[in-house]
Amino acid sequence: MNFQDMSFDQRYRAVQSRDRRFDGQFVLGVKTTGIYCRPSCPARTPKPENVQFFRASAAAHAAGFRACKRCLPEAVPGSPEWNLHGDVAGRAMRLINDGVIDQQGVSGLAQQLGYSTRHLTRILREETGAGPLALARAHRAQTARVLLTQTALPISEIAFSAGFSSIRQFNDTIREVYDLSPQQVRAHGHRTAQTDTAMVDIGLSYREPIDLPGLFAWFAARAISGLEHADAWSYARAVNLPGGPAWFRVYTPPDSRSDLRLQARVTEMQDLPILMARVRRLFDLDADPVAVDTVLTSLPAIRPLVAAVPGIRVAGCMDPHELLVRTMIGQQISVPAARTILTRITTGLGEPAPEFALGLTHMFPTMEAIAERGSTVLRGPKARRNAVGNAAGTMATGQLRLGLGDDPTEQRKALLALKGVGPWTADYVRMRVTGDPDVFLIDDGALRAGARRAGLPADTSDLLAWSTHSSPWRSYLTTHLWRAPTVPAQPPEGDPS
Repeated sequence: MNFQDMSFDQRYRAVQSRDRRFDGQFVLGVKTTGIYCRPSCPARTPKPENVQFFRASAAAHAAGFRACKRCLPEAVPGSPEWNLHGDVAGRAMRLINDGVIDQQGVSGLAQQLGYSTRHLTRILREETGAGPLALARAHRAQTARVLLTQTALPISEIAFSAGFSSIRQFNDTIREVYDLSPQQVRAHGHRTAQTDTAMVDIGLSYREPIDLPGLFAWFAARAISGLEHADAWSYARAVNLPGGPAWFRVYTPPDSRSDLRLQARVTEMQDLPILMARVRRLFDLDADPVAVDTVLTSLPAIRPLVAAVPGIRVAGCMDPHELLVRTMIGQQISVPAARTILTRITTGLGEPAPEFALGLTHMFPTMEAIAERGSTVLRGPKARRNAVGNAAGTMATGQLRLGLGDDPTEQRKALLALKGVGPWTADYVRMRVTGDPDVFLIDDGALRAGARRAGLPADTSDLLAWSTHSSPWRSYLTTHLWRAPTVPAQPPEGDPS
């Protein structure tokens, strides 16, 4: 249940029971103290007449509340609601977390969404209780808190890394939000000892349960040699960010397999919040697994799959343009075959990885390189080679721009206009780029094989109609059916790459 669908009494009961499932989905302001808390705060529950609920922490800031020092409401996963809704507010929130306002201002955000600045501000205030600048400011404060409490970075460097334009602005915001100076926030932290001060090593929050082995196995099966490395408990890769190449590794420490951490190095420190946000989306860390699993377990045929793999996640992506190329190459061939072709393209056309990208050799090629020289390394049917080159060319020239702030319907329409892109490719890209939780890849051979294994309808129309019972979580159903142990009788029409 999301914030908008909950009554005051339902929210208050969640607070009374200290239900951690709602942490990050809303905060409560206590009028008598001027403090806002997460729903699971261990402090004594305030009287109902003293409580005011906010959909976003930025709205609580704007109303004059400061963050609770006991429950740290900023130290929780983000709201899953912004993926659930493909509306303007949801798209705007994803772009704000991706640093668009810090790089392009509110006007740049509005332009990407196709609205005027005034209209966008009105929408966000109505939906979240705060305008775009306040939302971006809250995100900067959250990023700064993570870096202050978990890294040894100099405080002045943290200020600019988190997106603040000046030390004074940074100090004022931290004091206003947390009622502490940056030095005092740092003193409350638990920093990990690090020998390499240029490398950031921070914890990643998520809602339990989570299928971490399944996520790492997914990335390991599709890892491009030289660009990525994955094993049973980690995933690392090189990626291009606005300020230059970056490297990151998501891993679980041997002494705590339930802990999830991020190691990272970036060319420009201002890219660090962008990288952190994209990694969260890549691992679907803001999902609400209890809400998903509750719906899926209501379906008798799927209940055993959920019992075997609770907390399944839908993999996102780091670069939407890269994902389209990878998906087009992976159509109608096996995962190992696609991986071989993609490795050839990466080593043949990609720039060298930075020296700090431990164990990696190449970056994924730019769209310009694939469009101009892809034919020299691509193998396979001519129609597919031409389709990949054409798609790369349209992205290189800006005729096609894919991003996490896209309107899902418009993105699908733009993708289907490309030669060589069919419904499976368009929907697969939509699922992984925009985070749409309700995509059911009915034309996917591996999905249909899993459906047969689960005893679901064999007829495509009947299966599609049956899938509506799992809405709005059909992307998670799709992932479960991929995981169902089965061997397709026929080569899949599309195999996730």
